[in-house]
Parts: sequence; C-alpha cells; structure tokens
Amino acid sequence: MKNILGLDLGTNSIGWAVISHDGMCYSGIKCAGSRIIPMDAATMGDFDKGVTKSSASERTQQRGIRRLNERSLLRRERLHRVLDIMGFLPEHYSRNLTRYGKFISEKVKLAWTDEGRFLFDASFNEMLHEFRSQHPSLMESGKKIPYDWTVYYLRKKALSYPINKFELAWILLNFNQKRGYYQLRGEEDDEKASNKWEEYMSLKVLRVEDSGEKTGKYTWYRVHLDNGMIYNRKSNIPLDWEGKTRDFIVTTELNNDGTPKTDKEGNFKRSFRSPSENDWTLIKKKTEADIEKSQKTVGTYIYESLLQNPTQKIRGKLVRVVERKFYRSELKLILEKQCRFLPELQDAALLQACLEELYPHNRMHRDIISNKGFTSLFIDDIIFYQRPLKSKKSLIGNCPYEWHSYVDKTTGKTKTVYNKCIAKSHPLYQEFRLWQFLSNLRIYSKGTYEQDVTTRLLPDQESYAALFSWLNDRTSIKQKDFLNYSGFKLTKTEQKNYRWNYVEDKTYPCNETRGEILKRILDCNLPEIFLTKERELSLWHILYSVEDKEQYKKALEKFAEKNSIDSADFVAAFEKMAAFKKEYGSYSAKAVSKLLPLMRRGSSWSETEIDKNTLERINKLIDGEYDEQLCEQAYEGVAGLSDVSQFQGLPVWLACYIVYNRHSEATDVSRWESPDDIDKYLSDFRQHSLRNPIVEQVVLECLRTVRDIWRQVGHIDEIHVELGREMKNPADKRKKMTESILENEKANLRAKAMLMELMNPEMKVEGVRPHSPGQQELFRIYEENVLNSEKVPDDITEILAKFNQTDNAKRPTSSEVNRYRLWLDQKYRSPYTGEMISLSKLFTSAYEIEHIIPQSRYFDDSFSNKVICESEVNKLKSNLLGHEFIKKHQGEKVQLSMGKTVEILSVEAYEKFVNEHYSYNRVKKEKLLMDDIPEKFIERQMNDSRYISKLVKALLSNIVREEGEKDATSKNVISCTGGITDRLKKDWGINDVWNGIILPRFIRMNEIDKTNSYTAINTSGNIIPDMPFEYQRGFSKKRIDHRHHAMDAIVIACASRNVVNYLNNSSAAKESEAGRMDLRNKLCNKNYTDDKGNYKWIIRKPWETFTQDVKETLQDIVVSFKQNLRIINKSSNRTLHFEEGKKKLQKQTKGDNWAIRKPMHKDTVYGEVNLQRTKEVSFKEALKPDYAIVNRDLRKKVLSLQASGYDVKQMMKYFESEKDVWQDVDFKKIKVRYFTKTTNDRYFATRKPIDSSFNKKKIEESITDTGIQKIMLRHLENMGGNPELAFSSDGLDEMNKNIRALNNGRFHQPVYKVRIYEKADKYAIGEKGQKAKKFVEAAKGTNLFFAIYENETVDKSTGEILRKRSFTTIPMNIVMNRLKQGLSPVPANDCGKDAKYVLSPNDLVYVPTKAELEHGVDMASLDKDRIYKMVSADRSNSHFVKESVASPIVNKVEFGSHNKMQCAVTGEMIKEICIPLKVDRLGNIIKMG
Repeated sequence: MKNILGLDLGTNSIGWAVISHDGMCYSGIKCAGSRIIPMDAATMGDFDKGVTKSSASERTQQRGIRRLNERSLLRRERLHRVLDIMGFLPEHYSRNLTRYGKFISEKVKLAWTDEGRFLFDASFNEMLHEFRSQHPSLMESGKKIPYDWTVYYLRKKALSYPINKFELAWILLNFNQKRGYYQLRGEEDDEKASNKWEEYMSLKVLRVEDSGEKTGKYTWYRVHLDNGMIYNRKSNIPLDWEGKTRDFIVTTELNNDGTPKTDKEGNFKRSFRSPSENDWTLIKKKTEADIEKSQKTVGTYIYESLLQNPTQKIRGKLVRVVERKFYRSELKLILEKQCRFLPELQDAALLQACLEELYPHNRMHRDIISNKGFTSLFIDDIIFYQRPLKSKKSLIGNCPYEWHSYVDKTTGKTKTVYNKCIAKSHPLYQEFRLWQFLSNLRIYSKGTYEQDVTTRLLPDQESYAALFSWLNDRTSIKQKDFLNYSGFKLTKTEQKNYRWNYVEDKTYPCNETRGEILKRILDCNLPEIFLTKERELSLWHILYSVEDKEQYKKALEKFAEKNSIDSADFVAAFEKMAAFKKEYGSYSAKAVSKLLPLMRRGSSWSETEIDKNTLERINKLIDGEYDEQLCEQAYEGVAGLSDVSQFQGLPVWLACYIVYNRHSEATDVSRWESPDDIDKYLSDFRQHSLRNPIVEQVVLECLRTVRDIWRQVGHIDEIHVELGREMKNPADKRKKMTESILENEKANLRAKAMLMELMNPEMKVEGVRPHSPGQQELFRIYEENVLNSEKVPDDITEILAKFNQTDNAKRPTSSEVNRYRLWLDQKYRSPYTGEMISLSKLFTSAYEIEHIIPQSRYFDDSFSNKVICESEVNKLKSNLLGHEFIKKHQGEKVQLSMGKTVEILSVEAYEKFVNEHYSYNRVKKEKLLMDDIPEKFIERQMNDSRYISKLVKALLSNIVREEGEKDATSKNVISCTGGITDRLKKDWGINDVWNGIILPRFIRMNEIDKTNSYTAINTSGNIIPDMPFEYQRGFSKKRIDHRHHAMDAIVIACASRNVVNYLNNSSAAKESEAGRMDLRNKLCNKNYTDDKGNYKWIIRKPWETFTQDVKETLQDIVVSFKQNLRIINKSSNRTLHFEEGKKKLQKQTKGDNWAIRKPMHKDTVYGEVNLQRTKEVSFKEALKPDYAIVNRDLRKKVLSLQASGYDVKQMMKYFESEKDVWQDVDFKKIKVRYFTKTTNDRYFATRKPIDSSFNKKKIEESITDTGIQKIMLRHLENMGGNPELAFSSDGLDEMNKNIRALNNGRFHQPVYKVRIYEKADKYAIGEKGQKAKKFVEAAKGTNLFFAIYENETVDKSTGEILRKRSFTTIPMNIVMNRLKQGLSPVPANDCGKDAKYVLSPNDLVYVPTKAELEHGVDMASLDKDRIYKMVSADRSNSHFVKESVASPIVNKVEFGSHNKMQCAVTGEMIKEICIPLKVDRLGNIIKMG
C-alpha cells in the first residue's frame, strides 16, 4: 500500500493529507491536518504587496539606532579623555567625569557652572552687541537672545580670532554632537532614470488670485511666484501669502529625452506640495547649495542667518542634516587657525600623552598620528572617525560548481570553501547573459501560419558574432530596435511582419556595464577602441568597489593618470555615475569563465580559451569514447558534432554538462533514508540563507511537518505539492497580483450591484440571478467589451431611461449610475458574427460564455480565454479555436432560437474586428487570432522555474527519490497549481462539503443579526452560506476557517499524474504520449446539464465515498499552531582581538549577556507630569496639607486661625458661630486645588503635532500648557469651532501669524507641536539618571502568560471541597526578570500557590460540558467543536476564538467588537472551566491539563 502525501503551502500555513493507494487506485484518507504559523495581518498584507521584512526587522532597526547612539557616546568619551589631559575642560565639568570619560551620574553642561553661571559671558556679550547694532528696536522690545547661540558666534570667531581653550573644547563637543551625514557614493542616485524631477525651492509669493472655482468647501487660488511659476492650490481659508517666502517641493514631469513636458497651453507640467520628513534629501541638497553659494562655513552661515532674522526657528530650519564634508572642512579651518594661538595644540609631548591614553597597545598607529598633529587626531581619529562597514560576503550565494578544500592547521580537518557568485554588473557576467539571450533567441514571421526564420536572418556563427558586437555596446534592447538591426536588412514595412520569441513590449538588458562606461568614454572625446577588456574590467572594479566619494574621485584620477588621459574631463564624466547594484548571478566568475568559451560564436570564439579539462572531455565526446565522468545528457546533447570548432554557441545547460557533467540544480541531490536525515538537514541549515524570512519560515516548518508525518504513517512514496502563488513569486509579481485581485474584486462587486438593479421587473431584463457566479462573469465580460464600442443600442437607451426614475426604490445610487455610464453609452457585438448583443437578453440562454481555446484541447479557465457569443454559434464552433473556426465556417448562416439569422464573419472582417476591439488586451487578442496552441503556452504551465518552487521540490524529492535518480526534482514529486485544485474541488463536490462545514457559523450570524441575510437556498433546495452585499468586498468563504488548507491538501494528494497532465495541458503537447482525448475518456464522465443534450466533462472522484470521507476528516481535524514564546536567551557575543599577531574571536564572559527576543515597550516615551486640578471636598478634608483652598478670603482666615493654634474642631466651631459672615460658603463642598502627584492617579505627557483631531474637549482635557490651551481655544473660536478648518495646514499658519493677538498681545513662539497628557499605567525605562524620568507602556502582544490559580476551600455545612479560580496576566518585565533568575515565567499567587494552568496566545483549551465537569472528560471522545484557541489576555481577562476560525465572517460582529470572546458559543465563561490541551505539530491531542 502506497502512502501519497499532499501538501498545500501558503504564506503562513501548511495543509497536509496522506492518502492510501493500493497500486491501482486511491483507497482512502489516512490522516490530514492544518499547521498554522501565526502572522499578523499587516505582515501578510505587506508580503502580498511585495514588501518582505523579517519579524525581527523592527527590532534590528532599533538596535541599529542604539548602536549609533553608543558609538556617538564612545566618541564623546574619547574626546573627554583627550581634552582632560590637555587641560581644556573646566573644573566643574572635569570632576564629573570618570577615568574613561563617562559622566559619573547625570550629564553636565560645559557652558554652565554648578552655580548656574554661563561660563562664556564675554563672548555672549560680544554677540549681544552685534545683535543690538543690527536690531536695536527688537532688543529694546525685550527680545531675549539664547545663550546657546554663542557656540555659533564662537565658530565664526574661531576662523579669524583667538578663543580660549574652554571655548574650543565647547566647539569640539558641539561638532562631536552634530558632525553631518556621511553619504556613500550612489546613495543619492544622481543619475537615476526617472520621468520626474523634484526640487526643493524657497519662493516669494507675488500675488494670490481667487480663481472662482470651488471643490466642496475648498476654493481654488492661483499663487504667482517670483520665478514666474503659478501654483494652483485649494484652501478652505483665504490665503494670506502675498509678500511671504514659502517652501515647496516642485515636481516637474519630464519627457524621455529629459525635457519638461508641456500641457495643451504650452505650460510646463508641474505640481507643488509642502515639504515633509520624507523630503529630507531634497532639503539637504538645497541647504548645501545655499551654504556653497554663500561661501561660508556651516557655523558662520547659521550665525549670520540668525543675525539677519533672530525670530526664525533654528532646529529643522537652519540646523539641518548636511553632508559631513562641510563640517569637516570647517573644523579643520578652526583648528589650523587656533594652532597659532594655543600652545597646547603644538605640544608634541602633550600629543604623545593623549595618544598613549587612547592607544596604549598600538604603537604603529601612535607613530602615524604623532607625525600629523592634533588636527588629524581630532578630525580623523575622534570626531569624524567612520568605522569601516562589515563585509557582507557571507550573504552572497555559493557557486554550485567551483570550490576549493584546505586542511585547518589547528584542527587537522579538511574544510571546503565554495566560490562566491559573480556580481551581475561584472563584465564577464554581462557577456555571459548576452550570449545566453542570443542562444535562446528565435525570430518568427507573422501571418496566418507563423514560421521560424531565425536561420534565414542569422545563417551562420559569424552572423551571431556580428549581432553580439552590436548588442554588446548597448545597455538594453526592445523588439522594435532589435528588428531594425542593419544585419537583418529589413525595411520599416517588413519589420512589422516579424517578431521575436520574447515578450514583444518588454525591454531586455544587453551589456549594461559596458554600455554605461562606453557612453562616458565617448563623452570624454575618447575613441571606442580605448575601452579594451582590460580597461573595462579595471574601471568596473573602481565603479563597483569604491563607495567613499573622496576615495572614488582619487581612484578615477589615478586611472586617468595611468592611461594618459585628461583627468578633469574623465572625473567629471564618471563622478556622478550611479553605483552598480549589489546583485549576483548563479555562478562564480571562475565557472562563468569556463562556460563562456563554449557559448561564444564566430570571431568571438577561440579554442585556446577552452580550459584543458574541458578540451579533454570534448575530444572524448567527439571520439565516442566512454567516460564515467560524462553523463548521458552530454553525449545526447553533442550528437552530430565532429570537431572542436563546432563546440560554440552551446546553450547554458549543455555547456554545464560538458564542463561539469551536471546541471547546477543537481548540486544538492541526495536521498533521505529516515526522518532523522531531515533533522540533520535542519540542524545544519544556515539561517537567512533564503533571504526571504517568511518563505524560509514556511519551508523549514514544512520539513518539520513532513518529518513528523513520516514518523507517524511510515514511508512516504509520493508527494504532491501546491505552492501558493504568493509563495513562489518574487516581490514585484506579488505586488501586481495583489493589485489585480483587488481590481477583479471591484469588478465582481460592480457586476453584483448592477445585476441586483436589473432584477427589477420594470427593467425588462430576463433571467437575472445576482448571486450566480456565471452571470457575474458574463456581466464582467459584457462590461469589459462595451468599453470599446461605438453606439448605444436602443434597448440600452430604454434601460437608461428606467434608471432616471424619480422613485428612489426603482433607481440605483448616483455612484452606481456613474460607475456604469461608460458601458451604458456604448454597444457590444459578438466576436464571431459582429452582431449586437441585446442587454435585455444577455442573461438568458440565448447567449453563452465561450472559451476561445476550447477546454477540451487546453485547460484555460482564465478571463482572457472567454467571450460572449450566441449559443448556436458556440455549438457550431465546438472544439475549434476562434480563428480556426472563422476560416472553416466564414460566411455560413446560423439560425438563432430568437428567430433571427446571423452570418459568420469573414477572415478579413474577423481580424479587423479583433484588432479594433481588443487592441487594449494583448493576451485576449493573441488567443482570438491563434490557429494552433503554441508550445510556449504549454511550456509556460509545465515549467515552474521559480527559485522557491525549485527549492521546495528539490528538498521534498530527497524523501521520495528512488535509487539511481539524478535529477534535482524526483519523478515522485508532482507539482499542482491552484487552477487544478479549484477544478477538482468543483468536479468532486468538495465546495458543497465546505459549505456544510462552515454553515453553522452563518446560521449563528443570522441569529446575531436577527435576519436571514447570511444564508440562501440553492437550486437544489439546500441552505447554503451567503453574505450580504455590503460585506462582500474582501470576503472569501474559504478563508474564514483554517481547515481549508487540509481540504486543499486532500484534493492535491488525489490529483494523480494523469489528472495533472490533463489539466495543466502537458497532454496538449504534440509529442505527448497520451492524447488529450484519451486522457479525457480515461478520467472523466460525461455529465448532461439539460434534456437538450448539452453536457460537460466531469473528472471522476477518486473513490465512491470520497465526498463523505472528506467531510468526516475535516470535522475531525484539530488545527495546530506554531508557538513563539522565546523571550530571552543567552547571547553569544564575540569580540575581535589579536593573539600572537593573529586575529581571534573571543567569547564574551563578563555580564549577564542576555538577548531580549520580544519588544519590551512601545516606541513613544512619556514624561510624568504633575497637574494642578480642582475638586470639591468637605471642610475637614480641605484642611489637609495636600489641598489649597480656592476661596482667597477663606484661605486667609484658615491660615490665621491655624497660626493662632486652632485645631479642626475649634475652627469648625468658629465658622459655625460666624454663620452670617460666611453664609456664601458651603462647608460641605469646599473647592480646593491639588496636584496629581499627591494622589494615586498618574499622568504622562508626550509631544504630538497639532492636527484636526484637537477639538475643544481635547484641548481643554489633554494639553498640559494652559497658555497654549488659551491660544488654541481662541483660534478655534475664531474659526467657528471647526477643528478641520482651524488646525489644517493653512489654519495653523493663520494661528501662528496672529499668535501675539491670541496671546493677549504678548510674544509667543510659533506652535506646531503640543504636550498632551493621559492618565495611564506606565513604567520607567530604568532606575538611574534620565531613564528614571522616562516612561513607556507595554508593547502590543507582550502579554504572553495568563496564569490560572485554583484555591480550594471546604464548605463547612456540607464538607464539600469548593474550587475557585483566580486569574492574572504576568507583565513582560516580570517574566524577563524571572527567566533571568532561572525561574518559571509565572510566580505563585498571594497565597503562595503555583498556577494550576498557564495559557499563552495560540494555546488550545477544551471547554467541558456540565456532564463532563461532573463525571470527568474522556480524552478519546472529545467534542472537537468545543476546542478553543486563546487569542490574548489582559489583567484578569482572557480572550478566545474557536480553534478552526481563521477570521470573522463580519469584522467586529461575529465574535464581538474585538473579534474575540470570553464566553463560549454555548454561553460558558471559558476561563472558569477550560482545560488546556497539548497538541503536536500534526494536530494530535497528546495531553490534557
């Protein structure tokens, strides 16, 4: 009995099933299951859109930020140590540093003494004098100049005049803090091809005109700018911009030649927007341009800008990120100038002492720096030191062919090192790819019968060599340019009659490296012959390897000098060339150099370039000499070649067999004898070697699952596998597919909406069934084609009139009318008769969906293979292709059932019709004009060459490979597609089984919604699941339950090789052994659809009771979930050090060395705030020290009584006796002020940008600054209380323009961000220094342990033992502290009792019935419908869903507002009675409790 394993692999799921086969036929389902890898919706959505990131990527990013901060602190500490030795640090600053330059406790400011005195008063007064002379009126009005601006004044002063050593130390620390951005070559993408040009501009507004046009509440304005541009902007408030300078990002659309595009009026096509954080590179360029234009240093530029306008904002406006070279050059000028005034900077002994401090063990480096002086020490070794980037060579793939071995001297073991794959930009690879392109090239003549004319246009090897030379100088080629090649000698008219075998409208790469280099060589007025292979390779090394801009420039100058060419022109031509991408081929440079001599042709080929071993192999192949090292494929491939000179122009696969005796895919061919071999593979697997973390996770979990299946059922004989389309496609294809799916979904919803409208009897449209998938598809085809017609038929005009009814019940919404206006305004014709199709009859049996390529000949159920035509014409067409049918039946009359006679179009009329109506749809046009099914159509479905698909099949082949099999993919691994699975489920009635499985949930939805909207009656009279129209977008019945993966796996396992061949069209190939008709007769039954003789072919079920067996199997499945509870683990940090002159890695031994594997808290950091509040309390309570009485007179009297020695009782008696005086005061409700820190309530604040969410309530209740509160409230009131108007971009500008008036005439800085507070439970980041003042809240999904405690008490009256449960969620910080101590994550409760159960997300629990609670639970007969999965926990609450539930039917309805439940569907509180289940990877319950 054979075991056949079916696998359905998705992004986060593995469906599996084992089917028994007795050698003749399938006999039953052994077992099946679904394995789920939990993944949040955002990650899955990103993956489908082509955005792939590791679950640890965010953590890695944060760690990178921390490392940058640590390196910044390390530079500061090194600077401290040097400055301290030099005596440049003030005494108050120096004494707060440790021996190694760290602050002893809190950070100290160098410019401020412990007494709060500014250390550089003299320089500050000098600066103040300049501001007074420049702005006398501003200074008199009370404008204060910040002390911190003194550092910019000093940076300017130090360029020309002496400053003291403390001032220089302040400047050095300032440079260390902000040292500019180090930009590698290529990061700016200066020459990146684009059809848009973006610029950052600061432009003055000359005038603003109201255009008179409106869009809703917005008015359009024409803003005239000082450079002649006009900016059209909509705003809900008048634009008061005249005379002001505004910042813009101006985007200009470009033509292919780089010139700006123009509109109909001749104006450049431009768009404007305000700068955002994402535009920092454009802002950086603008700032750098301004600094270079001013010919000033950064410090001088900032200071003089402030001197001109002291009210402007510095941070984010003046102080921006600019490139490091500006800061570096400024500091160099400062230090060189100050060396003349400060003797310490010229003291060689002092320099030596500093170097001894920094480099006690590196004498060589000390000697190098000592010859350069303090300037080099500060600039090159401390402030602007840049750590070299770590090598990423380990991430480059290994060559499957080339490696070398060596003996490790320390261990004596032989080690194998594979050569790394070649860079795609390498000249060798570029040549290799171009020869491969030519090897696969075929040229066809168009026409009724296409002919291969490759040998006519390229008759010999020299023709290929000439074509190669022509292509070798180009970066890319398209079919149009290719056919224009002079060697073909084709006129412009003739070229239209030819095509190549590649995609017609796609651009293919040629020799991109040589093309880019050659273009610049010619720009330097150098001849083309200058670019020899040696020079090309030398230049490529510079362009590819050198990343530092300065080093790159030096390397170009050196190259120019070596080759005796003008250095200035050469550097100018190459300086801004974009860096080559770090992409790699499949083979190493050594392998490519061995393969290329066999791929070259004509004058490019040379026998001397073939390596010695390959030449020996070739001679043996020519002589027919048998050699064990030469495989059968090599002998077959070279049959007919009798001379070495004929071994040129070989395809890659044959060259691989000749040189290496195998194809690259067969590198890791092996045979696993037992499940233990899978364990060994998994243990040796190198993490991240697949690059894509999501795919890697699924592949590894698949292997673990298969290993467990192998152990459970015994040996596996055959594996059938289907990879989800999102798994096997690269990022760009996944993105396109997601967009296509969304578009199809929208089209389906439009069709359903219109069909529901057409049901109205007054429309006179017959036979409409809105929920029929067939009719929806029919309508989509109608909609698609009606877009390309010319005239609206009369019956459509009548229907349009019906839509103009005044009765709302009889007309669709305006959006539906607009959505369908296009197709209502046009007509539709049958492609085979040219006759118009009446919409009123479209949904009747008069018209049918017709497959252009009949399904009897080629299985293609895609939308591009369908049209609508008359039923009688469809029957006449039978199993002919569209064009084939026209040629056979052109001019033939066909009598329709409606009493009308139509004529089949002639060939000319048909071709004209297709070309006119389907020019927008290349694929459908190609099928309509096809006379035969091309082999490329069949190959496209048969060959799945995608990397992940190959990898999975190769790994699974190791399990089922037979003795002697050498191919990478075993014959016992059968690959399925989604289309095959869908067809089989339909034919075998599995869709009906699935409807029955999920029906109870839809019935429950009816009960929740108190409607019958979630069920419908099918044509057989059975109740089936249904969805209300408003919820259908994005909904799929299949994807709401995890068991659908197992269902698909069962179908995949039962898809025999014959079935797969029949459905994937391999049987349509001309050389196929079994004809398609034979397979159809063998596998299918003829199923009659009506009493008129109409029928369709249905594939037979694997066995009689298959449908019932599938249902029982699915109902018995327990879904298993992969857990991820790894929170901390010991890290294995290693440091590099020298031992006996050799580099060695040493493992870290000091410290705890823990690595945190989960996010500890959210990113936002809060500060605790102490807010003043008021409330009413009793008089006695009001006298407590925490409260201050609001009533001033009462407060004064109370204070005077307390001073006189009155206690509380005496004061109460006093006020009782003075009732008349204090009659206005209610002593039971005294209003008092208090601070929140005196209560148990804690409030935390953070900064947020102002937006339209700040309504009156939010401003009053959340903003900490009462002054800003009043400004915002007054502005909101002026804007009519509308926050969208008040706090829009224009509204904020208006507020800040009038901020003095809003602040009662007092000056206030512009407000863009505010501190808002909230009452919350947050914890401090640390216990010391600033960390104790920074608060955070726990990150989402970090409540991983929910403890269930059970206390027992004895009922005194009955003696019965009562058990009561208590619950708590264990916070992440407590869990981590316990794990560090080696304890369990969950502590004992207050009574000292350990938790009875501990639940984590994705754990399964069983909810026993009342009877089971009384008599005990039998594990062998569990009701699978009562198994739930824990979703989350907080405080004492836990939340669950049924274990099979993948998503709710209706979001926030089926399982409550949070899509999870605390109570079971049957009403029990789950946490009170649940029993945890331990489930293995295959869904077997192995333990309860």
